[in-house]
Amino acid sequence: MITDEQSQRILDAVDAAFDAQLAFTRELVKHPSLRTKEGSAQDLLHAAMAGRGLEMDQWELDAEELSTHSGHGAVTVSYENVTNVVGTYQPSAETGRSLILNGHVDVVPEGPADMWSRSPWDAPVIDGWLYGRGAGDMKAGLAANLFAFDAVRAAGFEPAGRIHLQSVVEEECTGNGSLSALMRGYRADAVIIPEPEEDMLVRANVGVLWFKVRVSGNPTHPREMGSGFNAIDAAYTAIAALREVEGKWNTERANHPYFEDLDHPINFNFGGIVGGDWPSSVPAWCEFDVRAAIYPGISADHAWSELQECLANLGHGEEPIDAVPVKTGFFAEGYVLEPGSEAEAVLERTHAQVFGTELGSFTTPGYLDGRVFTLYADTPTLVYGPVSESIHGFDERVSVESIRRITKSIALFIAQWCGIEEAAH
Repeated sequence: MITDEQSQRILDAVDAAFDAQLAFTRELVKHPSLRTKEGSAQDLLHAAMAGRGLEMDQWELDAEELSTHSGHGAVTVSYENVTNVVGTYQPSAETGRSLILNGHVDVVPEGPADMWSRSPWDAPVIDGWLYGRGAGDMKAGLAANLFAFDAVRAAGFEPAGRIHLQSVVEEECTGNGSLSALMRGYRADAVIIPEPEEDMLVRANVGVLWFKVRVSGNPTHPREMGSGFNAIDAAYTAIAALREVEGKWNTERANHPYFEDLDHPINFNFGGIVGGDWPSSVPAWCEFDVRAAIYPGISADHAWSELQECLANLGHGEEPIDAVPVKTGFFAEGYVLEPGSEAEAVLERTHAQVFGTELGSFTTPGYLDGRVFTLYADTPTLVYGPVSESIHGFDERVSVESIRRITKSIALFIAQWCGIEEAAH
């Protein structure tokens, strides 16, 4: 335990550097780190970590190597120049517990710019909110990790445990970034991931499968449509069949702890559709993209088999439909953060100290990289971050004061979890 006086020094250090933290976060948001275009944002983070004297590691993701791990996602892009960045703090004498401070730098596409009230990359602060694509999800969290670490040292202390500050890619599509860091050998006694989670702790989250379904048809001239087979019409039949699986899985929520009280924990999103070659030809093909959620405890292989069976059955009806699914990204299982870990107990104390309230927890039907550390490294992983609005939507924004409080809580967590010693002068 650290003393009240030590805690106050750390909290004051967060406040003293908060304007700089906000400026850094805004600069990070201004880098459009879309998939495979994360380079400039990673360069900014690399320079920031290196400038703090951390031991730096930057490497390109290796699709072939990742494919050997059961938790990898299918790779449909080139990983050339797609890199992770890790800065490591190593104490002179490692007497405390180790910690990973993880966050992802990749962001989802911004959509039509004219649907935003301002540029997605301007990063203004308006009425207590920082705007921009990735502001909440999750560049505010990445910066919070860095400045929480700063605050402990600025307060005159040195952490007694090893700390890895990780900026990873591919969180929004495969989870391969954090998985690559794990496969590279990065381990610790606990992990914090400050995703935008409403000042709360994630207790459980779903797994996610990404796949594309290709439906084949028989092209003819529209005057002879009766002798053709419209692949776009057939695609909607395939979508309806998948909706039936979605409905069935939702009826099973009572069998899955932490999901039983959610109205609709399993969501299938049909995120894209394209088909046909010519307005006056019955379409010979149609493809649509699917994001399907699965419960923790359900293996990705089992869920995939059920989805494949659903689509294969369409080929045995009165009007057979050829609908073939292909993996395109996530093949990730969900996880539960079981209560009772010492890491959670420490976070409960630091949260109460900063917020003046008990730490709440909730279950999310979204994907989180916490599954990498929980499932494959048996490490307590605390996904805990600031209040945000419209992530993945227009006018994404994150609460400035929530960022400040989360940074304070993480800084105190570093001190209590890793231990601190007075820095030599």
